[in-house]
Amino acid sequence: MNEFALTLLHWFQENGRDLPWRQTRDPYAIWLSEIILQQTQVKQGWAYWERFMAKWPTVEQLAAATEDEVLRLWQGLGYYSRARNLHFAAKQIVEMGGFPTTIEGVKSLKGVGDYTAAAIGSIAYDLPAAVVDGNVYRVLSRHFGISTPINSTEGKKEFALLAQNLLLPALDREGKGAGHYNQAIMDFGAIQCTPSSPDCANCPLMETCVAFREDKVGELPVKLKTLKVKERHLTYVYVRFQGMTAIHRRGEGDIWQGLYEPYTPPSLPQGEEGLSLLRKDVKHVLTHRILRADFWLWEPAERPVLPDDYIWIKEAELDDYAKPRLIELLLESLPY
Repeated sequence: MNEFALTLLHWFQENGRDLPWRQTRDPYAIWLSEIILQQTQVKQGWAYWERFMAKWPTVEQLAAATEDEVLRLWQGLGYYSRARNLHFAAKQIVEMGGFPTTIEGVKSLKGVGDYTAAAIGSIAYDLPAAVVDGNVYRVLSRHFGISTPINSTEGKKEFALLAQNLLLPALDREGKGAGHYNQAIMDFGAIQCTPSSPDCANCPLMETCVAFREDKVGELPVKLKTLKVKERHLTYVYVRFQGMTAIHRRGEGDIWQGLYEPYTPPSLPQGEEGLSLLRKDVKHVLTHRILRADFWLWEPAERPVLPDDYIWIKEAELDDYAKPRLIELLLESLPY
């Protein structure tokens, strides 16, 4: 076993995180944790994993749920395409007759890429596939002094090859141990070799770390700036009529697909009786855009005619519908 892997495994034995999905080899539980932890910190995702496992202990039960139920339980995590993909993949698994047991089989699931497949395959089945996530990119780029941008085609290939070459010598004589090693390097990046203020003074890899030796810890890893952030303005009108309100479900091809929101008029019904502004220009930041929203309350004397895709529900039942975080924030300003 190479010294790099040996050091990581020893560190992991002393410092590894005690997470509930590490107490099982159930691929369903492991897959669920990996999907939840995409774009989500462990401390937030942990509670959601427990809720999902409590409500749907098996993949068959998750597949039998409705999309609305899944989105409702996911509410607050953001990146809702993950929830829709999770639900779709659960149905795929049931149709397959069980969870796939090969890397390619796992990759065939909706929403599963190279990293997630390697994580699930190695942890659940000990398949010899190296994970490469943000933590791994950071550890490898700093330790080996690699300045190739991690989000470039060249960089992805370079780091994937390096990660695999480091994993294989870490396996035991029976070819086992991939899951243990993968979790070790991910935890090392999450706890020791952090994005900012890494604990270099107490790092067991300090003496062989190129970035530390050359004072480049803050410069690595390198990432190309490719994201263009756009602004978008939204106007919401919360219609209140005799204890009822109107909502509609967002369609495909836009943000928040499948989630519910209040009335979004083509133009504000100015001069309408019972119309009042509750919040103006509320800023909400997503990955690819900045949203600015105005929130109005409309309490008409007669029930208004709205487009056919709106449904009327009791205000008390509003919590039963999955909503974007921005809508949740806006609803907090409603007078009762």
